[in-house]
Amino acid sequence: MVNNKSYTLIQIVTLVLLRFLIGWQLLYEGFSKLLIHNWSSMGFLKESKWILSGFSHWIISNTSVLNIVDFLNTWGLIAIGAGLILGLFTRVAAISGAILLFIYYLNNPPLIGLEYTLPSEGSYLVVSKTLIESIALVALAVFPSGLFAGLDLLVYRFKDRNNKKMKG
Repeated sequence: MVNNKSYTLIQIVTLVLLRFLIGWQLLYEGFSKLLIHNWSSMGFLKESKWILSGFSHWIISNTSVLNIVDFLNTWGLIAIGAGLILGLFTRVAAISGAILLFIYYLNNPPLIGLEYTLPSEGSYLVVSKTLIESIALVALAVFPSGLFAGLDLLVYRFKDRNNKKMKG
């Protein structure tokens, strides 16, 4: 069990707030894709210019694979966002989100010489909001914020009670 006394109140509030805000953003992204009729990742994947460009172009060349990727992307964002907001399986949600966002980053990184036709939210060089959010999720994965304020605490207590019953 995590000893909450080893963290200050401001540390706990900051971690939980970060978890909730990233969760909200990912959940909303997933739901918006779900609600947009005929949404597809094709436009994003066509823009891929770096180390995943060959893989991205293979995905869009196969309609069945593209449909699977779109389904997994949409529902993955929803599941990751919900897990972070609820503090349920927080570590798995944070790691999954970090990997997904890093894949986004590797498809379209802000590197010198790479130009994209889609408009950008800002001006970046190497570091983007996507990369920062991915690393923030790694940070959330190494701290037990789901045990501070989340359903992970209930899961932990249930497991702990069952372990005690099996031993006693």
